[in-house]
Amino acid sequence: MKVYQINYDLRKQRDYAALYERIKAYGTWCHPLESTWVIASQQTAEQVRNNLVQVMDSDDGLFVTRLQGEAAWRGLDDSSSKWLQKQLNAATA
Repeated sequence: MKVYQINYDLRKQRDYAALYERIKAYGTWCHPLESTWVIASQQTAEQVRNNLVQVMDSDDGLFVTRLQGEAAWRGLDDSSSKWLQKQLNAATA
């Protein structure tokens, strides 16, 4: 599985529920920060982007990037930290 970080900026209408539902549909996800999610998927970054923009407004921002093993963080809860360690280790195995 590939691991992707999703960052977004919902500007005017801010329909978080629709976006969150779409992200959670990937099944393997973590929401470590306010506007950041991390998912595991077989899709490409472009496919993830195309899926998520379907529930976003044209003025919203979205950044999907693939994570490949090395990462550092601070101030995340234990469950997020454990999830990230597990997924990033699996992505490089």
